[in-house]
Amino acid sequence: MHLSHLSLTDFRSYPAADLTLAPGVTVLLGRNGQGKTNVVEAAGYVATLGSHRVAQDAPLVRAGADSAIVRATVVRDGHESLVEIEIVPGRANKARLNRSPLTRQREVLGTLRTVLFAPEDLALVKGDPAERRRFLDDLLVARQPRWAAVRADHDRVLRQRNALLRSAAHLWRDPSRSRARRGAGPRLAPGESLEQARDGALATLAVFDEHLAQIAGALLYARLRLLRDLRPYLQDAYRAISDSETLADATYRSSLAEPVAAALADGEVPTQEELVEAVRTSIEAVRAQEQERGVSLVGPHRDDLLLTLGELPAKGYASHGESWSLALALRLAGFQLLRHDLGTDPVLVLDDVFAELDSGRRVRLAGLVADCEQVLVTAAVAEDVPAGLLEDGGQILDVTLGSVVPR
Repeated sequence: MHLSHLSLTDFRSYPAADLTLAPGVTVLLGRNGQGKTNVVEAAGYVATLGSHRVAQDAPLVRAGADSAIVRATVVRDGHESLVEIEIVPGRANKARLNRSPLTRQREVLGTLRTVLFAPEDLALVKGDPAERRRFLDDLLVARQPRWAAVRADHDRVLRQRNALLRSAAHLWRDPSRSRARRGAGPRLAPGESLEQARDGALATLAVFDEHLAQIAGALLYARLRLLRDLRPYLQDAYRAISDSETLADATYRSSLAEPVAAALADGEVPTQEELVEAVRTSIEAVRAQEQERGVSLVGPHRDDLLLTLGELPAKGYASHGESWSLALALRLAGFQLLRHDLGTDPVLVLDDVFAELDSGRRVRLAGLVADCEQVLVTAAVAEDVPAGLLEDGGQILDVTLGSVVPR
């Protein structure tokens, strides 16, 4: 799989840009702030419908423009597909595949797969659990795009359940405590008793409990299978990047009640039905805490991925170089997993990566990506790119503000 053409209109700093690309290595070379990352960000957006830099779409649209358009021609097994996405902040984005409008933009997922490594990925090791959850879920969708809908359903049900817990929090409190703190008891509808209000809220909560259990169990099952398949690639990639025999590993830290959480940490993958039941049981166990705090305390949104080097957790113990190697190994492991599953290479994007690595890691990384179908590299200076990376061909594109031209 590779990109043969990428066109931008009013995307980030580009009023317009057209890039002709080819298999092999393409280096986008230019000083910082000239728009190199904007180009690979656009390619990543076609693949994931999201940015690795910002959570919202508004910053992707050039100042003064109403929308941005990204067009990408993707070649896989000799067949071309044209993906067009119009990004319209505050409204639904529009997507076309081979010039045919799509009902939902996520229908383009899977046409292009990318694996992107950027300086922000150091947060996979040093950052909050949300970074590692996003890594798992993004890779899950790249592997099987249908999980994008499950992920969206989970987020929607979770928001609705949390809203109910917050809005009904006054019903769970002891009336005497409520009066003591605020001078008034729970708020009730006209003619409604406290018992009726509580019964109604509990009945609605029970519906959301079941919805959450079903969706959370499915998402958890998919994550665990993904992690089981990813771990061997992670271990191999870390050894290759670091030139070390230290074992890099990842284990799943679940918010479910024991003994299920311990079993998942040991690498077990229960059936989806068993996980759904475990979510139900765990929700019941924290019922009082959720009612008190007004937030859902069990589910994939509370989980984490524990990364270790040897016997120690990477977060807080790994050196800066080890952290970079581990973050890069996670991305390369994802690349190898997708390569195995798809029977074709995703496009590998290395955004300003070589500048962050020492000379040994640069050379080893260049060797690891030499056989990839297409690699897009950004760099501020030519010296950051290992000399051997372009030995077998490839191209250099010079990037200046608003312009991308072949050297």
